[in-house]
Amino acid sequence: MDREALTFKTEVRQLLDILANALYTDKAIFLRELISNASDALNRVQFELLTNREVVDPEAELAIRVEGDEEKGTITVSDTGIGMTREELIENLGTIAHSGARAFLEHLKEGASAVELIGQFGVGFYAAFMVADEVEVITRSYRPQARAWRWRSDGQETYTIEEAEKEGRGTDVILHLKEEAREFASPWRLKQIIRKHSNYIAFPIYVGDEVVNERTAPWRTSPQEMTEEAYIDFYKQLTLDDEPPLLHLHFVADAPVNIRSLLYIPRKGGISAVTRRTEFGLRLYSHHVLIQQRNRDLLPEHFRFVEGVVESEDIPLNISRETVQSSRVIAQIRRALNKRLLKALRTMMEERPADYTAFWNEYAPFIKEGIITQPFDHDDLVPLLRFHSSALEGDALTSLADYVARMKPEQEAIYYILGDRLESVRHSPHLDPFRARGLEVLYLTDPFDGMVMQTLREFEGKPLRNVDDPALMLPPLEEEREEGDEAPPSDETLASLRERIKAVLGERITEVRPSQMLRGHPARLVSAEGGAARDFEQVRRLVEQDYRAAPRILEINPRHPLIRGLAARLERTPDDPLIELAIEQLYDNLLLLEGLHTNPAEMVPRLQQLLEVAVGSDA
Repeated sequence: MDREALTFKTEVRQLLDILANALYTDKAIFLRELISNASDALNRVQFELLTNREVVDPEAELAIRVEGDEEKGTITVSDTGIGMTREELIENLGTIAHSGARAFLEHLKEGASAVELIGQFGVGFYAAFMVADEVEVITRSYRPQARAWRWRSDGQETYTIEEAEKEGRGTDVILHLKEEAREFASPWRLKQIIRKHSNYIAFPIYVGDEVVNERTAPWRTSPQEMTEEAYIDFYKQLTLDDEPPLLHLHFVADAPVNIRSLLYIPRKGGISAVTRRTEFGLRLYSHHVLIQQRNRDLLPEHFRFVEGVVESEDIPLNISRETVQSSRVIAQIRRALNKRLLKALRTMMEERPADYTAFWNEYAPFIKEGIITQPFDHDDLVPLLRFHSSALEGDALTSLADYVARMKPEQEAIYYILGDRLESVRHSPHLDPFRARGLEVLYLTDPFDGMVMQTLREFEGKPLRNVDDPALMLPPLEEEREEGDEAPPSDETLASLRERIKAVLGERITEVRPSQMLRGHPARLVSAEGGAARDFEQVRRLVEQDYRAAPRILEINPRHPLIRGLAARLERTPDDPLIELAIEQLYDNLLLLEGLHTNPAEMVPRLQQLLEVAVGSDA
């Protein structure tokens, strides 16, 4: 077939332009990416060979070869892996479908480092253009009748594909180096990069006739023989993350099931508990052979941020990927890994509290998800929960157990308040009666916290109570009225104000009543009914496009200057427009403090009117 010219997809062209003109300090990562791709190709053909010997060159050594030609200024990375057909070349190197270029570009726009992202979205191959002004790929699929193909690109608008000559299966990537990058063709430099970035690749990497990588699988090494540096080095090669992990867990067992595992918790998650990511899971090996690149059944889904490798000789080599999912051995491994991971997190809590705080700040939504989705089997996750609290300053966090230890002797419940921001919650009028009585309140500012509370219902026999529960009863204070308090309006005047407030706010409230709780605030919104509907409202606000706050009870503080002033103004001049403006603004202020206002900008015209009235009154 004659040479055919094809055009790159738009996102790939943008990506190539970024990488070709990059000024990154560590351009050597291009070799890490090409070797990683070669290793993946070898893993795939190794798995194929378990059940199929009808492949091209079945006896070929599974290996990677890296050759540098200083005179020509080229580097060739070759493997004896799965290879590619013409269609696979186009699909993998020329289109958006498998390159992940769009996701890569979106993360770049958000300010992420390109060096950190390369490889995470399957765009590692294109890193070659950081050092090369032309890249050739000669490849032959493992399929017996497959022909060899040559892919060539200078990183511009198009690439070409044509038939080629290649005896064995696998792929050769040939880089024609830029003048300023010719130093990478030195064998010494290539060995240095491989030992730094690819030392634990499972297949031999040859430079000339020398195998330059360690190849020893760390998860099969005794924990006593591993150093902290070795754990971190393997993590960086496994995940392409430049930061050391928060936690590593090296777990080896022979009963009731054979397990050799090495798990890591990254310092930064990079994935969201709300936005589902399909590419997660642990690498699963059996008898040194990679069975699955991403097994999602080795840990509960709420631990999907965990990276690592698991190997078990109790899993037969010829097991199908469908059978892996339902395997009894996998279920046993899952229980064992989950138990040890929870234990490691509890140890971190006790011995490295600062690291645990960093873990919680990054992964709290996942732990909460586990509690919500496992309502009858979440006891192991509850001790991991952390909350801000009225008893603590700054960013300090507390567990439920520590809260209970601080409870007053007569206190019957664990109290919490929901909101969208910590600062808003700290100034909530709901806290007035609790501060007056010295009762601690947990600050819950995650949208899913209410769902967690509804799932738990109680802790150590103490019910969990929302501070805006309409049925909430608190111990009476010895002296409710403070010295200097002004007398409240008369019952008649207060009744008139309550009627006007109800008329102005209409269906947005169900009732206006004097508060028995408020001290320093003029009003508060109380749920008209308790239960799940109230605690789920923060989630509704996120997911419902036409969200409106549920009608609430408005409690007013008759002794507060604002309420007394409104009552007096209503008595003097019932038609004063300032009264309605003030009532609307009071209601909006309370919605803001509750974290339930959908569009605060709507308040601006009213605030301007209030300012005009205030300035006019002094004129």
